[in-house]
Amino acid sequence: MGYAFTSDDVAFLRSAAGVAALAEVNALPFTDSSRLHDVGVARKLLGERFAPVVETVLLRRRAASKLDSPETWLFTDDALQQATASPVARHRAARFAGRDVHDVTCSIGADLFALNAVASRCLGSDLDPVRLAMARNNVPGQLVVQADALKPVSRATAVTADPARRDSSGRRKWHPQDFVPPLDELSEVYAGADLAVKCAPGIDFAVAPWADEIELVSLDGAVREACLWTRGLATAGVSRRATVLHGDSSWTITNAEPDDCPIAPPGQWIIDPDGAVVRAGLVRHYAARHGLWQLDERIAYLSGDTPPAGIRAFRVLEHGHYTEKALKSLLRTRGVGRLEILVRGLDVDPNTLRKRLKLTGSGEATVVLTRIGSKPVFVLCEAQRT
Repeated sequence: MGYAFTSDDVAFLRSAAGVAALAEVNALPFTDSSRLHDVGVARKLLGERFAPVVETVLLRRRAASKLDSPETWLFTDDALQQATASPVARHRAARFAGRDVHDVTCSIGADLFALNAVASRCLGSDLDPVRLAMARNNVPGQLVVQADALKPVSRATAVTADPARRDSSGRRKWHPQDFVPPLDELSEVYAGADLAVKCAPGIDFAVAPWADEIELVSLDGAVREACLWTRGLATAGVSRRATVLHGDSSWTITNAEPDDCPIAPPGQWIIDPDGAVVRAGLVRHYAARHGLWQLDERIAYLSGDTPPAGIRAFRVLEHGHYTEKALKSLLRTRGVGRLEILVRGLDVDPNTLRKRLKLTGSGEATVVLTRIGSKPVFVLCEAQRT
């Protein structure tokens, strides 16, 4: 759970003395081997103030891989865990460009920072006074007030929310009725507003029948969130969307596109679509866009003779009926000592299988284990960046 910050801690961290203390402690390495010693040094330097300063230094270092320029930001551990990664926050904020928007669960201000750059006017609110104080530090000059998300304090604004999905002990909440605020209550309160709700990507979309568009967003290969869009924030004619962010590039695909996709045996390449495409149920649409086909209508692996540009695809070397004995013999014959195992549609644990295969040799390969109809198959491949 991390250190439990107080409002007094935040006031100190924002003061000249606090800024100086943070700079002094940030000069310490805090490596695995030096951490205990460095904490002791900080304690001697700062006395009872050492804990919030050390925690802030460590959280800022963690935040560097998630947020843009977090060197002056303030966080709690759980707020940083739920904070939207900066590229994803900028992508979501783009739909609010030029509008008045109210972030009703602004927390420490990660989404508010992105919104402030594009919206006409912004308002942030939250119930937690500590996080509000941190948001005022993180988004200087931004209007932030204490308010319950289920008791609106703004009018005629678009609304965005990111319900808390952890309990007081830090454990994840999986049921939308346990979110804070609960998902259904949030949708009822803002039924007349243009609403966007950030959710975990694994959410069962059936629990949000009020969402006009559901967007799955991945960043650098990892699916980061689902966003539920309503009314004027949704795209006409689109109910599902996948957006893939990678470096400075991005692309999107929706269920408004064609999904004509044949079923055929493996061709020259195997393509494993981005997780956002799979989670959004747009595998066939992706295949149709790129001239690919499915191996099985219920399996997300695709094949084709020309893979899409800019992805990691798998050039097919050999394929056939899968048995562990036959695969082990093939890998030995080919001298494969390093093997990536991808599985979909079969009850196979890659780590357990790899141990049983007793790989030797200097070669490396990827094997795709899946099924076509009821038949288990293997596809031995060479991974390449297209």
